[in-house]
Amino acid sequence: MSAREQLLGAVASLREQGPLRIDVLKHRTTPRESAVLILVGVLDDVAAESDGPAPDGPGADLDLLLIQRAATLRAHPGQVAFPGGRLDPEDGDPEDPDDVLQLPGGPVAAAYVRAALREAQEETGLDPSGIEILGALPKAPVPVSGHDVTPVVGWWTRPSAVDVVDHAESSLVFRVPVLDLVNPDRRHTAEVTREGANRPTLRHRSPAFRVPRQITDPVGGADEVVVWGFTGILLDRVLEAAGWARPWPKDDVRPAPLG
Repeated sequence: MSAREQLLGAVASLREQGPLRIDVLKHRTTPRESAVLILVGVLDDVAAESDGPAPDGPGADLDLLLIQRAATLRAHPGQVAFPGGRLDPEDGDPEDPDDVLQLPGGPVAAAYVRAALREAQEETGLDPSGIEILGALPKAPVPVSGHDVTPVVGWWTRPSAVDVVDHAESSLVFRVPVLDLVNPDRRHTAEVTREGANRPTLRHRSPAFRVPRQITDPVGGADEVVVWGFTGILLDRVLEAAGWARPWPKDDVRPAPLG
């Protein structure tokens, strides 16, 4: 089975599982609609740091597009994310029954696809014409930011150059080899602890991925970029559903990097 077929299988599997919940919190107000782009393609010229693939794991020639939010942003500063953002009026109405795309992974409201591609182009400079949209995953509520997020999954048929477009919004744009994402030595559980005088201690944990700085930044460096939170949870689900994940030390709990 090709990597594209494995990714398409992940779309089908995750759609069957239903909406992704990342914690026990609920929206306090009407959530804003947004979409992110999960884009997988053939590896660029930055080779994987990790060893070759297992017989049933991901190919050595796959990578995934991510961004790191600027440290000066008010919301989620410095966190790694999939490119994406809120739906704009120009994207259309996601509730319009006549504005639906029939994709390999099933029908998807076209507004989500337009928003994911538009935001990804604005943030990274990619060429949307080189992307085949396979489908979309069920909407995921993210109460901490007041959004309902629809993940749109794409296969990069003709990769194009990417880089930071607006440094006020993003500090890094990078393509990380899938082999480095599934390497058990680069995985742990990230934890955020919140407590106050009038509320009990609240712990939020998520899968985390440590990406070598040599991959994320051409200048390089000794530190690592950590993928965690909503993006870490979503990435973990996609890797598992595609059959690319490897067993990793979930009991290795480390504090989440908080901007």
